[in-house]
Amino acid sequence: MRYSKLFGKTRKNISDEIKLSSHKYMLQGGFIEESVAGRYYFLPLGYRVRTKLIQIVREEMDAIGAQEMITPVLHPLELWEETNRTEAVNFELMRITDRRGAEFALGGTAEEMFVDLVRKYQLSYRDLPFTIYQFSPKFRDEMRARGGLLRAREFLMKDAYSFHTDADDFEIEYENQKNAYTKIYERVGLHSKPVAADGGYIGGDYCHEFIVDSEVGESRYLESEDGKYVAHEDVAEFTHEEVNPDEELKEFETIEQPDWVRTMEENEKHYGKDARHFLKNVVYVNFQGDIIIASVRGDIEVNSIKLKNLLGEDAELEDATDEDLAAMGTKSGYVHSWGHEFLQPRKAKTQDRDCKVIYVADNSLKTVKNFIGGQKEETTDSCNVNYGRDFKHEIEGDIAMAQAGYLSPDGKTRLVEKKGVEVGNIFQLGYHYTNKMAKAVYKDNNGEDQKLYMGCYGIGIGRTMATVVEVSHDEHGIIWPDAIAPYQIHLVGLNLEDEEIRAKAEKVYEELSAKNLEVLFDDREDVRPGEKFADADLIGIPYRVVVSKKTGDQLEVKRRNESDAVLINLDELVSKVNG
Repeated sequence: MRYSKLFGKTRKNISDEIKLSSHKYMLQGGFIEESVAGRYYFLPLGYRVRTKLIQIVREEMDAIGAQEMITPVLHPLELWEETNRTEAVNFELMRITDRRGAEFALGGTAEEMFVDLVRKYQLSYRDLPFTIYQFSPKFRDEMRARGGLLRAREFLMKDAYSFHTDADDFEIEYENQKNAYTKIYERVGLHSKPVAADGGYIGGDYCHEFIVDSEVGESRYLESEDGKYVAHEDVAEFTHEEVNPDEELKEFETIEQPDWVRTMEENEKHYGKDARHFLKNVVYVNFQGDIIIASVRGDIEVNSIKLKNLLGEDAELEDATDEDLAAMGTKSGYVHSWGHEFLQPRKAKTQDRDCKVIYVADNSLKTVKNFIGGQKEETTDSCNVNYGRDFKHEIEGDIAMAQAGYLSPDGKTRLVEKKGVEVGNIFQLGYHYTNKMAKAVYKDNNGEDQKLYMGCYGIGIGRTMATVVEVSHDEHGIIWPDAIAPYQIHLVGLNLEDEEIRAKAEKVYEELSAKNLEVLFDDREDVRPGEKFADADLIGIPYRVVVSKKTGDQLEVKRRNESDAVLINLDELVSKVNG
């Protein structure tokens, strides 16, 4: 390809608001262009990278027996209604009505579509297991599109779905997918880590995110110092340490308290004790309108994902408002650890029943003797409060947010906080969808209908591209790994106004192309050498090859990730690139 004819050349100036290296360099280098917020054109250079990445993913999926297909982009809305995900997803579902009045969702994820396809066939146990996958546009009406391809509203995803007779059969495919993902990311120069995570709106009992460590990532996870435990913050566990195990139980009291003592910091100041000795309550509202009061130790933050899962909620929990608190006769800072009810009953949003006040106790309440707090009023509070003696909730469990420095689950080392970019994920779905969607069954060896057991597996193509740039760049631009670089060689012609040099550069271009090497030839005559070199560094093709008066009968060759150039002949260059 001649650079003079390339559509989408480099540019110097972009918005100061663009901060991430991947966003900046792919825009400046002519790989992508924004349409509207969160939606991008892939220009010829970017499309070549994307195509190579897709092929790598395809090869590894095919290698484990997955079969490629494609589904429609418009999903009949009744399929999403069948699984109740029209309300439960944590992104705004984009809907379209056609001229016949039929309603559709723009595909944000495709579980319903694949189940609907599979249930159209009368499958038997002999047909199982199988995995089918696609490369398909996805649409998510994200509240905040940021960082170029790292968080877009429209993007290409490889999503795969496997169907099985049971959990044992599924676990074989889960490991196959985990190994395939590791190979994919290794091939594109990424060190990924499978991190236990929460399935969120996808569902299922467990999943893993493949995370590449990066400070620009939005995935926070915890890893033990010995590396034996790793989990996303949404599900990370830890060992609760006893606070005061040797202290004697004291008699429950109601005590005077100054009215200025309202926050945890003010409690610590007034009583001269750290936050671990205080009761804390965090209040949420579920989709139905029930009030959830989560009681935890004062130094611990509530993990709303763990809380949601403990309660078996499909939709995310929302923070309670002042109006919600007023409905229980209280206000912020005065929520009790037991005893609240609605002053006036209110109906659930989707059912004909009264809303409830639900108390949930975190396991940390069992680690302290003689808590302070729990029944705060304007000038009083309670002290020497002991969980199990003075109050107890029907629902107990781990609803705590793990933090750096906490003991790992085995109690042997401390947790370390890390950040990274989620480039892919694999999910155990089990019967999550086949229980909700009618006739999602197969015939067993007795001719009886049995529910299909499922898994699903996703890779964000654009996000993976961006992550490669985030971990592989310098102050000059991108450093593409060989496997997905848009071209193998960036041929730079200098002194091209000299007919002899021009002829030599053209010959090198033709000979390299004839040997099936991918060459981007900077054939511009009116551009200074410094500008051409800067463009080559920005674009990031693995080999820069210079033809000029100084190179004589040889070629000046430099790897993009190396500082020194060497003079070699064309055959040596071909061997070097192919080697």
